Amino acid sequence: MSDSNLVYSTETGRIKQATPKTERPKGDGVVRIQRQTKGRKGKGVCLITGLDVADAELKLLAAELKKVCGCGGAVKEGVIEIQGDKRDQIKAHLEKKGHTVKFAGG
Repeated sequence: MSDSNLVYSTETGRIKQATPKTERPKGDGVVRIQRQTKGRKGKGVCLITGLDVADAELKLLAAELKKVCGCGGAVKEGVIEIQGDKRDQIKAHLEKKGHTVKFAGG
C-alpha cells in the first residue's frame, strides 16, 4: 500500500493533509463588475474581478471603494465584493484610476 496516507495517529490525533496553494488566475487587463444575488438570501453584491494586484493592494482598493460607495464589502479569493448595486459608482472610480472596466453578466 504505497498510495495510503496517514489520517489519524493515536499520539497526535487527526493529521491534516497539506493542500497545495493555488495561484489566482491572471486577468486579461480588463476589470469586470458583476452583480450577484445567488446564495445571499436575495441581497445583491457587486463582484469586481480581473485586478492583477497583490493581496495587500487589493484590500486597500476595496477599502477605497467601500468609502466611495458608502457601504460594506469584503475581499475573498482575489475578488472584491461590494454590498448593494453600486456598479456605476465603482466603474467611474476604477476608470478614474486608469483601469479598463466592463460590466459582466446579466
